[in-house]
Amino acid sequence: MTVIKAVIFDLDGTLVTFTLDVKACRTKVIRYLMEQGFPSSLFSMKETAFDMLVKTKKHGIEEQKFAEVKKMVYSIVESFELQAARKTEMFPGIPETLKALRDMNLKIGLCTISGEKATKYVLDHFGLEEFFDVVVTREDVSEVKPASVHLKVVLDALDVWAQEAVLVGDSVKDVVCATSLNVVAVGVTTGLSSMDDLTLSGAHYIASSATDIQNLIQQLNKQTH
Repeated sequence: MTVIKAVIFDLDGTLVTFTLDVKACRTKVIRYLMEQGFPSSLFSMKETAFDMLVKTKKHGIEEQKFAEVKKMVYSIVESFELQAARKTEMFPGIPETLKALRDMNLKIGLCTISGEKATKYVLDHFGLEEFFDVVVTREDVSEVKPASVHLKVVLDALDVWAQEAVLVGDSVKDVVCATSLNVVAVGVTTGLSSMDDLTLSGAHYIASSATDIQNLIQQLNKQTH
């Protein structure tokens, strides 16, 4: 077992409550994509707006047109995210946990599908920005979680190997992203996915809260000695 040197967190549903109006957001995105000529049968309300974008690209669309569509979809999602950011609440014990990880000389990263504006608002509002060595939002990458490139950008920025990192997230997408790169996947049951879903998707550990991560890393690193 390699010594853990970095902890990478998801944001919504992991450090703060998930308050995005998913149904309204996806409905608006699908309506827009249909207006652009894509068939409604191509999309599902069970998919994220980013999954829908992947489908539009595969459906066959010129690069320039896709760039325009992507920009508009991101704009729609951003408007809903900013509404949600103003209503979100931080889970208890998060600042204390991040400080404890910092005191353990661990590098700390944030890997979120959320946009830069909403992420910055939340981090500023709760005074969390100071704890992170790197913050990677969807604008910083070509593809978002579960695509491995999203997490790879964070690992490179933190200058750690995949085996030296833990990803803490509340969704199956977080777990799939982590396991695809051999990063230790910790699923927390405070957000989108159930314990069963997180387990079935390959999470190495399940936690009831992100605040459990300090003890877990102490145990993991103890096993290396």
